[in-house]
Amino acid sequence: MTATDNATPRQAVYAVVGPTATGKTKAAFELAKLIGGEIVSVDSRQVYRYLDVGTDKISHADRRAVPHHLIDVADPDETFTAAMFVEMAWSAISRVSSRGKIPILAGGTPLYYRALEGGLLSQSLPKDEAVRQRLRGEAALHGTPALHDRLARMDPESASRIGPNDLVRITRALELYELTGRTAAELYAVKGKVGAPVDLLYFGIRRPRPLLYERIARRVNQQFRSGYVEEVQWLLQNGYSRDLPALRGFGYREIARYLDGKITLEEAIEGDIRSTKAFSRRQDTWFKHFSPILWYDASECDAEKIADDMGRVISGGDFMERAGLIGE
Repeated sequence: MTATDNATPRQAVYAVVGPTATGKTKAAFELAKLIGGEIVSVDSRQVYRYLDVGTDKISHADRRAVPHHLIDVADPDETFTAAMFVEMAWSAISRVSSRGKIPILAGGTPLYYRALEGGLLSQSLPKDEAVRQRLRGEAALHGTPALHDRLARMDPESASRIGPNDLVRITRALELYELTGRTAAELYAVKGKVGAPVDLLYFGIRRPRPLLYERIARRVNQQFRSGYVEEVQWLLQNGYSRDLPALRGFGYREIARYLDGKITLEEAIEGDIRSTKAFSRRQDTWFKHFSPILWYDASECDAEKIADDMGRVISGGDFMERAGLIGE
């Protein structure tokens, strides 16, 4: 999808995006209230039940005020893929639209947005748990970087995009190569992609980095005061492994190390803040390349004013002009 693909008019679906802690959740919530919308969450961590404090989920009271979709749809030990997200998201968008409401995508997972735009395989790629377990065993014996070296020989393109200690993605890429004899890039080219059935138009929320970092630090400290450690402790005590993808994310992994006695509480807090800042930088890099997108600086006006302007853009139908893609 590009800004010029307008030969055949299609439904426009609006999304509110931006790095973590910019205020996009609040802006999307106010927009939904203003225009009679419902939120479709685009957050890879909020899909999991019981991960509430650490993922900064919107309150149940606010969810009653504005219906939210794709929150709490999987247990922490369930596999939840981008393909599953796409299927559920389009179903939610269709249901919301059929009831005369306006679907609004909101969240900060760039991969999910790219998947919605058509970056997913039309068919599932092969899997073999036995191969995966064997590769993990080799990593435990020889180290994850050794597997990364092997991947670099077999699939240099994937290796260049995957960190040397990213065991999950390394083993998946090697698994695919062993099962098919082809690299991930080749498989994507052969199988093709699913096109988006609508036009995605993005509202971006940003803040100057120093101010954003202050907000991140405040939010992390508030999370730790609001039961974050107890949340992770409950998850571990109820049999959810710290090695699950859901619990390997920033914050959860630091608290698990604290509960193991490997770091202090202060080190866990600082580690979470540091990791969240790094994550916000990666998000910012991704979202800078999203198009078409209309940016707002949340340090210059509050969420209500931003939502009011977004509502006027939607009702006025001048998104593309405001985004600077026509009328220049």
